[in-house]
Parts: sequence; C-alpha cells; structure tokens
Amino acid sequence: MSGTAVIRAATPRDVGAIVALMRELAEFEQLTHLFVATDDDLADALFGAHPAAEARVAERDGALVAYALFFHNYSTFLGRRGLYLEDLYVQPSQRGTGLGTEMLRHLAALAVERRCGRFEWSVLDWNQRAIDFYEKMGATVLPDWRIVRVTGDALDALARALT
Repeated sequence: MSGTAVIRAATPRDVGAIVALMRELAEFEQLTHLFVATDDDLADALFGAHPAAEARVAERDGALVAYALFFHNYSTFLGRRGLYLEDLYVQPSQRGTGLGTEMLRHLAALAVERRCGRFEWSVLDWNQRAIDFYEKMGATVLPDWRIVRVTGDALDALARALT
C-alpha cells in the first residue's frame, strides 16, 4: 500500500465505484440474491431532488477502497436526531490498515458536529470479527433488540390492509 487514504464526501462521479463496493459487501455477507441496487438508484438516493442518504468514501492511489453510507434517524427518547450507518465496507486488501477505525471516527465526529444524540448501526451475528472490532472501539452490541422488516409482497399486503 503506497499512499495514505483520503476520506471525503462522495460526489456524483463516485456512484459507479460505490455500487461496485456495495456489490462486494453483498458478496461478503452472502446476500447477492438480495442485491438489486443500480447506479441510478444510488445517484438518486445521494444526489437526487430529495436525498435519502449521504456517503463518505476513502480513496487511496486514485481508487475508492472503502465507503460509508449513512442517514439521519430520530430518537424520541433523546429528543435528537441520530446518525445511522447503513453500510461500512473496506476492501479486504485495505483491512488491518486502520482505515475502518478512521472511517468510524470520521462519522463519529460528524455526528458530534451535527449534535446527534447517538451513532448506531447493525452487525450480522455471525460476523464476530466486526463485533470484536466495534466493541474494542467502545460500541455496545445491544442484546435485546431485533430488526423488524417488511418488504416486497408483505409490504404491499400490509399497505393494502390499511386502505
């Protein structure tokens, strides 16, 4: 590894490279069967008329080697918004260089700057390496909370049941 990685806000020209990294993440998590995002989807989400998310990228020697995609949520108990990290992905060749730590610190500083009450994300229960990494940084893996999700046909059926 030659140059130092630079962390910066994503720009529209980064969209294709970010989608490629997102696909790598789906492969790592063995979830490629769920991956349908396109360059157009991400461009709209990050840079469209009503952006849904933001992204930071890490660039080394002219190539994107990591990304973090995040958005704001809101805590009614804290009365403040939070920063929710949807994805953090560092290419395997870049792991162990401190880049993951640097990306998380960058986002934590952003959360503090924006007066967020919390900074949170999810981790797969089988990814012990990531769990250990997050706990070493001071994060708490919440044992009593589960993600609840409704998608596809179930989402359509739920919406129809309310009309």
